[in-house]
This record gives sequence, C-alpha cells and structure tokens, in this order.
Amino acid sequence: MLVPSAAGARAPAHAAAAPACKAQQLVNWLNTNPNGALGTVYYELQFTNLGPKCTLRGYPGVSAVSLSGHQVGRPARRTTGLKIKTVTLRTGKTARAAVGIEEAGAIPVSKCHPASVAGLRVFAPNGRTATVIPFPFSACSTGTSSLVIRPVR
Repeated sequence: MLVPSAAGARAPAHAAAAPACKAQQLVNWLNTNPNGALGTVYYELQFTNLGPKCTLRGYPGVSAVSLSGHQVGRPARRTTGLKIKTVTLRTGKTARAAVGIEEAGAIPVSKCHPASVAGLRVFAPNGRTATVIPFPFSACSTGTSSLVIRPVR
C-alpha cells in the first residue's frame, strides 16, 4: 500500500505582518470640519503614512498645549466600549481617530477652570514622539479633561 508523503507538501504562504508605524514616517494632522454632539464637537485626527507599510492599533495620546508647548489640564479621556482594530497603512494611506472637545464653559467650575490653549499634542497609538497641531480652543486647565479620544480606524 502506498501512503502519500508529506515531504513535498508546503504550508500556505502567509504575508509577514507589517511592523508598527514609526513616528518619523507619519504625518499627524487635524481635519477641522467639525461634527457636534451634545456639547462636544468632534474632529478627525489623521495619521498619514509616508513610509513603508505599517500598522497602528489603539488610542492616540492627546492633550491640550499652551503657546509655549506646556500641557494644559489632563490628557484626553478614552472612549471605552469600542472595538480596537489593527489598521494597516500602505504608503500614502491615512488612519483616523475622532477627538472630541467638550465645551469647557459648559462644565461646572468646580470640575473645570477654562483656559485658552494653542493646540493639541498628539502621539500616534503606542508612539513615543509627539506632534503639536496648532488649533486654538478653550480647555479645562484643572479638574476633568475636556478632551475625549476614540481608537484609530
């Protein structure tokens, strides 16, 4: 009786997983077309890949900054309960994450002292190098954060 040999069999080829995106290959920017909801205005943070194929997964780090680049208030709160996905970015492609800015003046003074800020400090998910995006608004300088962030998609 002849038994087929596995010697010539090959496992199906799988593409190697793309590495995590590096800060130097991404351009971080803000789409300033707003989308409002109950006292919070959402904008899209965008991460465009200028390098080889790479991946992003999770939440960007976001905080408000002063003109001198110092953090104002607490970092953005993460919106929970959303599915986290790995986004693969080929060269020239963009991932997005919604950042919400709550109307600081509508938050009770006991929880928020409103202050004018100059922009957003943004870290890509799992990144260690930040980009400052100029975008003036009013944020909580003490107490709760007036920023919320969703994961990349």
